[in-house]
Amino acid sequence: MPSCHGAMNKLHGETDFTIALAGNPNVGKSSIFNSLTGMGVETANYPGKTVELNIATTTLDGLNIGIIDLPGTYALGAVSDDQWVARQGVLDGEPDAVVMVVDATNMTRNLYMVLQFLELGYPMVVAMNVMDAARREGRHIDLNRLSVLLGVPVVPTVANRGEGLDEMIMAAVEVARTGQKPTPLGISYGLDVESMISQVSEAISGAGLEEPYGIPDRALSLLLLEKDPEFLEITSALPGWAPVLELAASLRKKIEIGHGQKAATRIAGERHALAGLISDEVESMAEEQELGWGERLWRYTTSPATGIPILLFVLAANFLILYIVGNGLAEVISNFWATYVAAPLKDVVFSALGENIVTISLLWAVDGFQAALTVGIPFVLVFYILFAFLEDTGYLNSVAFLTDSVMHRFGLHGRAMIPIVAGAGCNVPAIIGTRVLTTMRERVMAGVLIVMVPCSARNAVIFGAVAFYAGWQSTLALYTIILFLWVAVGLALNRMMPGEATGLVMEMFPFRRPHLKTIYKKTWNRFKDFVFMAIPLLIAGSIVLGLLFQWGVLQTVAGWFSPVIEGWMGLPAAAGVALMIAVLRKELALQLLVTLAIAAGAGEAARDNLNAYMTNEQLFIFALVAAIYIPCIATIAALARELGWKRAMIIMSFTIGLAVLVGGLVNQYFKLT
Repeated sequence: MPSCHGAMNKLHGETDFTIALAGNPNVGKSSIFNSLTGMGVETANYPGKTVELNIATTTLDGLNIGIIDLPGTYALGAVSDDQWVARQGVLDGEPDAVVMVVDATNMTRNLYMVLQFLELGYPMVVAMNVMDAARREGRHIDLNRLSVLLGVPVVPTVANRGEGLDEMIMAAVEVARTGQKPTPLGISYGLDVESMISQVSEAISGAGLEEPYGIPDRALSLLLLEKDPEFLEITSALPGWAPVLELAASLRKKIEIGHGQKAATRIAGERHALAGLISDEVESMAEEQELGWGERLWRYTTSPATGIPILLFVLAANFLILYIVGNGLAEVISNFWATYVAAPLKDVVFSALGENIVTISLLWAVDGFQAALTVGIPFVLVFYILFAFLEDTGYLNSVAFLTDSVMHRFGLHGRAMIPIVAGAGCNVPAIIGTRVLTTMRERVMAGVLIVMVPCSARNAVIFGAVAFYAGWQSTLALYTIILFLWVAVGLALNRMMPGEATGLVMEMFPFRRPHLKTIYKKTWNRFKDFVFMAIPLLIAGSIVLGLLFQWGVLQTVAGWFSPVIEGWMGLPAAAGVALMIAVLRKELALQLLVTLAIAAGAGEAARDNLNAYMTNEQLFIFALVAAIYIPCIATIAALARELGWKRAMIIMSFTIGLAVLVGGLVNQYFKLT
């Protein structure tokens, strides 16, 4: 992954204009970025920071335009990685214009960061997003007046439908071409704060000091009065700044004495108040406006009395859809493959090349491809469709609010529920999503809980091994065990790790109608990773396994772990080998089991019915162990990147130990019953 400096220098060298996209995490900024850029997105990071920037290019009227997608955040500062990277991405990237994406249904909150960008003085355009939702709520926003007050163009958009994006990017190109800087009308704070800003600004300009990043004196004055650690360090290392820093320190002290609060808190309060005044001036509500269906659903889904039953219903509905549709597709595809592809292909290969180590290995590759078809399409694809639907309606945000009080029992807050729920799709992006949490304690705890959430690959193994053979009752029992372990581990972590959960600060949006095109894009972007990464692994892995089996290597390895696999967990040796190799991708586990079962003497019957090799109880234990231990190599890498290799290895060891312990205990239970 390139560094931000290198990627941005390259971007400037290859484009006519560079535009930065900014906004909070839930305002639709990512939808705008994806709509503008499509493919060819490059990620870049700052050394020592886990939050990344997305960088891409697009074209407009023959112009090559670079787009820098800043991390979603609610403010600019050095408080957290996302805020620091968002600000540094602008300072280092030196964009020709900034597009600030604002939520039209919550202007007061969003205008806070707009004011911070105005202070930096970059040419800017405000994209007033989700205008459709604002209209449904009866909000009328005088965009022309807002444009006058802020001194920048304001363009209405609906990101998930692509409305207004052409006008937005054209406005951004125009301000970039002209270098039109913001000319706000009457934007000022309280008299005492403005007086202190003026004193510091005059001291800077009067001394003719070097200005870091070339930002205006007013912005520098505010940063020093807010005691921004980065800019205090930068300016203290520059010649001539000592008197200015002493002045800023004395004025900070004066604010603290006069107002009983830190200067940064006082200035933040002034910004919030000013944002509220601007919002009140340009926005009006229709009288006696009835609540729209989206707001009514939001109230129902976030109230504990109705939200919890709805959540249970949604989870049950997803379970049933995945079970019924996934199993149905799996059976159809499996029968078709066995009848029209696998059997004829086997005859052709053996007739042409004979039965030898090469042809047997080739047929193992065929089995690997069959795994992608019978596991990936039925279960992984169906799950991603369901997840994209829930995400696009806004229901996942409701889940975060609803579960906030519950998550505090685990030492987390409701926002942690979003990456945890996302972990049911894929643990890797879910772990990356823990960046929204502010402390390492919360991120470690969330990381452990995420890897204990069965991802789509592990769900495919559960449904393919347990639901398909033992029925829905056994599948429900397996998920009950996983839920019990998840709760127990979460509570234990909260007791063992010192610290407390931070408060929940998050935007809340009313429900919206799902957009089919958006669902399709989200589903495909996630599913293509399986198509382009899992299938080659399945095929290559199957060939390698075929060779290793023919050479007797796998049997030897299985013998080493026989006391644990066969003695403690009651599984055949081949099942242990499948579990070990499935760390590449959990989708491998089930098909590897089938292939190894055939090779171990179960015959071709095991291809269509695993009960020819294992009992339902053994399949239950196999799927349970596969669901508990660390998902895959990609997850380990994501943990190492976000939390460090030491923590990643501890989490991996813990989950493996827990899986072996629980698998053995369930085996002993089956023996007693």
